[in-house]
Amino acid sequence: MRLPSQLLRRKLSANKGDFGHILILAGCARYSGAAVLCAEGALHSGAGLVTLGIPKSINSAVIRIKPKEVMTLPLTETKERTLSSGAYKKIKDFAKNIDLLIIGPGLGQEKATQALIRKVLAQIDIARIIDADGLNALAGRLNLLKTHNSKLMTILTPHPGEMARLLGTSVKKVQSNRKEIARRFSKKYKVTCVLKGHNTVVADQKGSLYINKTGNPGMASGGCGDVLTGMIGAFLGQGLDAFSAAKYAVYLHGLAGDMAAKKKTQISLIASDIIDKIPEAIKMSS
Repeated sequence: MRLPSQLLRRKLSANKGDFGHILILAGCARYSGAAVLCAEGALHSGAGLVTLGIPKSINSAVIRIKPKEVMTLPLTETKERTLSSGAYKKIKDFAKNIDLLIIGPGLGQEKATQALIRKVLAQIDIARIIDADGLNALAGRLNLLKTHNSKLMTILTPHPGEMARLLGTSVKKVQSNRKEIARRFSKKYKVTCVLKGHNTVVADQKGSLYINKTGNPGMASGGCGDVLTGMIGAFLGQGLDAFSAAKYAVYLHGLAGDMAAKKKTQISLIASDIIDKIPEAIKMSS
């Protein structure tokens, strides 16, 4: 698959602001790596600016492991060192200066954190990608997706288990009818849905459908989905529509995983290996 020229050709007069400023609300004391992997996926896929919104007590630890280019926004936290509802005002104020929001990787499922996620999704009008614990916060509350103008770009990235929780059904039922479930969900809630797994399905509210053929079982390990979410955010920030951003990111993520597996083997493949191969995958697709 050849990438669109919008991603491959940059004007000589371009500046970092032309390629999107992403705020990633992610991580907690236990899952700080999810935040960093998501940020790295975004940076290596062309994002102009990336800020991590993280619990304040893990800021120092994240600074030691994140790329130098990633900025941080320390936020109010719970006693369990997850984001708390008290972080909302600072997030809302910061959101005035960004182009899109990624919410969910490694946030945890503390009640206060889940309440914060729902408040952000309901009240901050900005293009957003909802992943992981962001999806868990929507289970039983999918009407939150209808609180905004349908033109607001929203991308959900569930794996089969998360999709089953969102729909109140079983993983078996999700897996038995992946294309139709993704298509119906996207149309009903006016979103773009990335139903992950073997032959990842990308569907949008207009009826567009893409079935991905890249990727391998070695990518079924912790952190790989966080990398994909960052990649989608980067492409969205560079001006692609939601469906295209998701489609190209899914393809490249799988291709990078295939390249990494050839070198590292499937059994030894980890998320960081995928990040290392993103530039090569982009070259191959240009």
